[in-house]
Amino acid sequence: MEFPALNMAVSPEVEGVFDPASNTISYLVRDPGSDACAIIDSVLDIDYAAGRITYDSADRLIAMVEARGLRLEWIIETHVHADHLSAAPYIQQKLGGKIGVGARIVEVQDTFGKIFNEGTEFQRDGSQFDALFEEGDTYTIGGMTAFAIATPGHTPACMVHVIGDAAFAGDTLFMPDGGSARADFPGGDAAQLYDSIQKVLSLPDEMRLFICHDYAPGGRAIAWETTIGEQKADNIHVGGGKTRDEFVRFREERDAQLSMPKLIIPSLQVNMRAGQIPQDDEGVPMLKVPVNRL
Repeated sequence: MEFPALNMAVSPEVEGVFDPASNTISYLVRDPGSDACAIIDSVLDIDYAAGRITYDSADRLIAMVEARGLRLEWIIETHVHADHLSAAPYIQQKLGGKIGVGARIVEVQDTFGKIFNEGTEFQRDGSQFDALFEEGDTYTIGGMTAFAIATPGHTPACMVHVIGDAAFAGDTLFMPDGGSARADFPGGDAAQLYDSIQKVLSLPDEMRLFICHDYAPGGRAIAWETTIGEQKADNIHVGGGKTRDEFVRFREERDAQLSMPKLIIPSLQVNMRAGQIPQDDEGVPMLKVPVNRL
């Protein structure tokens, strides 16, 4: 696959912040030639049992931006996460910036709008976000040009964002010893995921790849940076030339054994709203629990 906006000569400064509660890595991405930056896949803290939301993880990112004297231009969601809540609107309120997600968010909103029995007041047109990216769309962070690659399979709206010599994989790929994302959520598809991964693996071998989750398989230290070349050679699910049929068979068998993420119910309701917490008719923040729908 060709990527017209690819520019390996640009090397953004990337800092990862690990959230142990959800095994999520959020990223602060800085243009080395200016004070512009982006935040990718932020986390909002929730004590689900207590129904309590706090902002420590988001405040840490905000403090990093402020301490470095940076200007936040973008808050990127690689997809609608099912394992953590997005802090995008909280960060936007503090620092500004535009919230962006893949344009197929409208399909996610339609699917889960029905599952959560959302009323007509819940807009299913992606209007909660500032930008909806299509395959190949570009945007700028200071002097850097970023572009989006559509990578459906885990969810319809998944995208990998490429900024210079750095790509942000979301859940499409994990570290080589972690493999790939599940594909059994509503709207997921293992064959599509394989095809999406092949697009990502057509990026240059030396491209840095930053992943969204790590679970430290085998007890190793938490890690979040690899390369396209390492993924092609060593990824346990797709590396070494594994075929589409092999991947689909493995992925479907593996997914059938997985339990639902513990935060899937609050995460989907919040994240399909660009991080806004739904409210009841009196304006009180409120989450629903659909029974036997997921």
